[in-house]
Amino acid sequence: MGELVDVHSSPATRPGLETLIISAPPLQLNCPSMTRSPLLDSAPKTPKSPFVTRLMTPVASPMKKAIASMQGYLEEVGQFTKLDPQEAWLPITESRNGNAYYSAFHTLSSGIGFQALVLPLAFTTLGWVWGIICLSLAFTWQLYTLWLLIQLHESESGMRYSRYLRLSMAAFGEKLGKLLALFPIMYLSGGTCVTLIMIGGGTMKIFFQIVCGNTCSAKQLSVVEWYVVFTCLAILLAQLPNLNSIAGVSLVGAITAISYSSLIWIVSITHGRPAGVSYDPPEANSEVARLFSIFNALGIIAFAFRGHNLVLEIQGTMPSSGKHPSRIPMWRGVKLAYLIVAACLFPLAIGGFWAYGNLMSENGWILSALYNYHKLDTSKLLLGLASLLVVVNSLSSFQIYAMPVFDNLEFRYTSKWRRPCPRWLRTGIRVFFGCLAFFIAVALPFLPSLAGLIGGIALPITLAYPCLMWVIIKKPQKFSPSWCLNWALGVLGMVLSVLVTTGAIWGIVTKGLQIRFFKPQ
Repeated sequence: MGELVDVHSSPATRPGLETLIISAPPLQLNCPSMTRSPLLDSAPKTPKSPFVTRLMTPVASPMKKAIASMQGYLEEVGQFTKLDPQEAWLPITESRNGNAYYSAFHTLSSGIGFQALVLPLAFTTLGWVWGIICLSLAFTWQLYTLWLLIQLHESESGMRYSRYLRLSMAAFGEKLGKLLALFPIMYLSGGTCVTLIMIGGGTMKIFFQIVCGNTCSAKQLSVVEWYVVFTCLAILLAQLPNLNSIAGVSLVGAITAISYSSLIWIVSITHGRPAGVSYDPPEANSEVARLFSIFNALGIIAFAFRGHNLVLEIQGTMPSSGKHPSRIPMWRGVKLAYLIVAACLFPLAIGGFWAYGNLMSENGWILSALYNYHKLDTSKLLLGLASLLVVVNSLSSFQIYAMPVFDNLEFRYTSKWRRPCPRWLRTGIRVFFGCLAFFIAVALPFLPSLAGLIGGIALPITLAYPCLMWVIIKKPQKFSPSWCLNWALGVLGMVLSVLVTTGAIWGIVTKGLQIRFFKPQ
């Protein structure tokens, strides 16, 4: 009980009245300006909820019930998540009802792709032991950086970074963040879509030749015409409004990626090794050439693990609160996805190298080796199925890699006009991007030859920037294990990026580059 003395009256002025006893407890106020009062010092300093002041009244009241209800709600939410109203207009964050299954579908669709088919080529330079060691280290490294990005998605203030570029700008500053991340992100999105048109259209032609055969009277389409067919199908699928709406497409892409990667290495091993297979590394003209070939092999392995530029976007489709943060279901889906990724990539790399050895240097990727060496002793059904799965996977991957481009273009419109894109404009944006990607695929057919060079530049997105951003944003204690580990991995990732880029430039200089404009083959 607290005792209050009426300071406006005294025994001299008001006889008979000495002390006024109040039976109710004092009002507890969380007000800094009143903390000097000895009366308030007897009250608890910290209320039960940071948002709601507890009013202790002797009897129940409607106000008390309302405050209790609000207090329970705030304790359940834990904190307010700061959302920009513009987020609801953009295709990545338009829908926030994603879950762990959706994240697994998107991660698998973006994580397994055509880059994995080149993994046996890296083993021709590194050999069995170093190839497996480097592949295992790269898998562990990129899985760790993926975990870092998932943790960085939500800041302590409640801000959600649903795009890689926004997180980079928050960590490195607006100008430096754009300089470091804008070009690699745009290449990993738009450049991947261009490459998917080349691979998808070219594989469509192979599929038609396998199914139709030499006796078919149907007219053979040119490579450019197959590019047109693939682009039209991709644009048609791209009309789905947002990232959550393509979860079914990503599921199909994940299933086809698992299927064709498994089918290719199983068929290659079952039919045995062609004549002349050797596992000795190719002879180099000099030690410098040997060193740069190793750098290229490391770049192939590092670039096989893709999708880090999409992980924040995928997590941005999930609901989040202080009590149920989005990082929990996101990490659950990613763990499941990368367990399957490992089950696909490791047998593909090891089995492909066992089946073809140094013959991979002549073919580039394992699918070409399968056609060249087992075309006659493998049924057309299996060869056609493998080609069809690659086409369907390319169409599915196109959707998720194009989504950041759509989001960025619509962001420009909504920032200027302060309203969501109308349906006709959203359709026009997606048709325009599809046509632009088709034009680049036809105009620059040598672009895949520059994949090592541009991939080396984009490598920090996967291996270096997440570690550096973690140190800058989370600010771990100096020289603590977390601080040392992330600084070491960040610096090592930047050094590896320089080495891979240098190796790609050396390869272009020594082997040459066939530049053919508007002549796809």
